[in-house]
Amino acid sequence: MDSEPGEFLTMLTAEEVEALRSAGRLRRWDRGTTIMTEGDTSDWVLVLMEGRVKCSSHTSGGTEVVLAVRGPGALLGELSAIDGSPRSTTVTALEPIAGLVVRDFTGFLESHGRIAVLLMQLISNKLRDSDRKRIEYGAFDTTGRVATRLLELAERYGEKTNSGVRVALPLSQDELAGWTGASREAVSKALRTLRDRGLIETGRRRVVIHDLEGLRKRAR
Repeated sequence: MDSEPGEFLTMLTAEEVEALRSAGRLRRWDRGTTIMTEGDTSDWVLVLMEGRVKCSSHTSGGTEVVLAVRGPGALLGELSAIDGSPRSTTVTALEPIAGLVVRDFTGFLESHGRIAVLLMQLISNKLRDSDRKRIEYGAFDTTGRVATRLLELAERYGEKTNSGVRVALPLSQDELAGWTGASREAVSKALRTLRDRGLIETGRRRVVIHDLEGLRKRAR
């Protein structure tokens, strides 16, 4: 497992990771499985070891809004485990995943004070990211928001090739629409605009970014 930079596991020492492994139990889920459900109450968290998931919520009208795509090293479900409130998001496997299920997470934090402080920093970073996304929705057009999400995926999961940065896209266009706060039709149009400008190439469940700097400029 290679944890993504900035994710929970990368912040821990080798001894702390081993303590977490000892406190948890490794489980695996198939693609499409719902791991956590919005509205449920539970004291366990998931530390993602392999694969990617989407975190989503539903509007009162039933529309799915994708809030984040998370990969190896991510900590999921910590807020509900800490404060006992119902889960605020649904977590679904975008591909086969494996993760550590840690129960009584507050008890684990009580005996590992440094990890508790690191978790506070992590939650603060998530709040800042949430604020940034809200600003994007008001300031950027759909093409700009799609470009921003593609850059995020490229930075986290991109693979450099001779033709550009290849991203195995785990999201359908409907899910990408839910992540950008736009309709599927608007996302299709945005992708077509980015293709016509030579910035990207799209295929089934993949995107190749030919011009990263050009995509950054369009995102801004």
